[in-house]
Parts: sequence; structure tokens; C-alpha cells
Amino acid sequence: MSIQGASAGSATSAEAHAIGADAAADLAATLKAIADPLRLRMLSAIATSATGETTAGELATLTAVSQPTVSHHLKVLREVGLLTSDRRGTWVWYRIAPAYRGAVTTLLDRFAPVAVEVHGAHAAAAHGEVSGLADVDPALDRIAASLAERFTGTPQRECYRVVRESYTALARRGGNAAHLVPLTEHFARQRIIDAEKARAGTETHLPQVLFVCVANAGRSQLAAALLQHYAGDRVVVRSAGSAPASDVHAAVRSILDELGDPAAADAVDDVTRFYPKPLTDDAVRAADVVVTMGCGDACPVLPDKRYEDWAVGDPALASPAGVAAIRDELDQRVRDLLASLLPTDGTLTTEGTR
Repeated sequence: MSIQGASAGSATSAEAHAIGADAAADLAATLKAIADPLRLRMLSAIATSATGETTAGELATLTAVSQPTVSHHLKVLREVGLLTSDRRGTWVWYRIAPAYRGAVTTLLDRFAPVAVEVHGAHAAAAHGEVSGLADVDPALDRIAASLAERFTGTPQRECYRVVRESYTALARRGGNAAHLVPLTEHFARQRIIDAEKARAGTETHLPQVLFVCVANAGRSQLAAALLQHYAGDRVVVRSAGSAPASDVHAAVRSILDELGDPAAADAVDDVTRFYPKPLTDDAVRAADVVVTMGCGDACPVLPDKRYEDWAVGDPALASPAGVAAIRDELDQRVRDLLASLLPTDGTLTTEGTR
């Protein structure tokens, strides 16, 4: 084949795989409208508002620019179809256009946290950090044998399967390889407990709540820590992510450390106290209440489960004041949830127990 022929073939192949020129132009116009820090903050504020809408006056609190500048940014987002608006009295209310709701959720909950994490992880990548350990089999075998001895209702071969699946799933997230073995032991033990509970199907167990978000690195971790803080050993608390990150967001780590209680019923060491973990079917089956936060349809919907979806901002992308506001909102939601789970328990007041 001639060089000319090869070039023509390559061009044809590229054209077959690339999006169309008109679609690319439309997409570029929308991305250009979004590609501004203040507009991204506005989108996130609207998308995670409890009512799904807000006013220009509320959005103006995000910045020190003038009201006309805020209105200009909103106009740009409205002109590309991302926002709709209507006037009620003296206020104009803005909301995400219905056709764009899923796309904006994907942008904020999936793409944005990864972009932020990758942007800050170039130094670690340059040092070539590994995602797993070279000779881990003996350690995994010891964990599996220990779990099989402790949980006699689970066959030994099942313990081995769960341990190796857990290790693989946690290694896939990346992060510090030195922590993989203790994390695997904790995660596998939690999975076996949930599986045995789901099989037992008893109605006399403690209520169990599962918090799910995308990365299990912010919202779901905060909510789980708050519920554990208030409920103690009266409620079993779990959290998971549909696409778990390698570590908990730095913005919420200090809050989690404040809430973490090493004397709790399921006490663990500092490495395994808070870490992102994958969503499993057993965790859903064992839960009485499943609370989702931005993970869309990733969570299985099973009968006889109570599902709640909380529209809460992502602390990975929030300012320090935003993280504090998210924490306060989760605090109220968690206390309301606990009151519904333990309606006759008078130990939790409206002011909490902190």
C-alpha cells in the first residue's frame, strides 16, 4: 500500500470513530459556556439545591462581582440551554433544564471530582506509585483463613473468594499500596457480615443504613460518620461508592477525624476507620435504608428497602465554607433519619448530642 493510501485509510478510520463536525461544534459551544469557575459553581449550587432552583440574589453570594456580572453569567448558561428561568414577583428563579439534568449530575459527581483529583496527583504519578503489592497471596490466605474460623456460617471457599475480590476492588481504586492488606481484611469482614445478615433475613436485627455516593470520599462518608456519632451501637452504618476514589477528600478528613469514635462497637485502627469502598449487592441486601447522593442508577433497587435520595453538594469541590454548610445539612438530615428509625428513643434532641 502506498503512503498516500495508508494516510487516506487512517483518515477514514478516524472519521468513522470521531463525533461529527456539527456535533463537535455544538458540544464545544456548551463546554465553552461551562468553562468558567463561577459558572461551574453556579451550576453546582443550583443542581444541589433542596428545591432544584435558586435566584440570582442567592447565587451572587458566591462571588464579590456585581449583580450585572452575575446576571451575565446566568444569561450565558441560559443561552446554551443549560438553565431555564421564570419570574415570580420580583425574583427570577433558575433551574437546570430538564434535558440537561442527567448530564450536569454526571459532570459534577463523576467528571469533576476525578479532574480535581488528577490535577493534584501529578507529583505522585511522577514517582510511579504502585497500585498493589508484589507478594500478597500469603497475607490474603491468612485473612481468609481467619475469617473462615470466625464466621462459621460462611464456607471457607467463600471467604477466600470474598477476600480476593475485595483486594482486587480496593487495588483498582489506586492509593497507598501499603494499606491494601488491612483495608482488605476490614472490607472483606464487613462484606461477610452483610452477606450473613442478608441470608438470615431476621426482623429482630438492629436497623442498618447504607449511604451511597459516587466516590465514597465525601458526602456518604460524612453522613455515615454523623449517623454513627449520634446512634452509637443502636444502628449499623455502612457507606460505599459506585466508583470509589483512592482516598477520602482532604476537605472532609478533619471532620471525619472529629466524629470518629475508636470506642465504637466496630472499632478499627486509623488506616481503616475511613476509606472509600466499592458498592456491593450484599451491602444493599443487608440494609434497611439506602440513602443515595448523586450516584444515579448505580445502586440496585430491591424490594422491601426504604430508599431516599439526598440532593447534597459535593465537598470535594466546595470551599471551606461550603464544606461546613454541607456538613450542617447532612447533620440535620441524619438526625431526622435517626428519629424515624428510633422513634421511641428520647436521647436525641433537636439540637443533637454533640
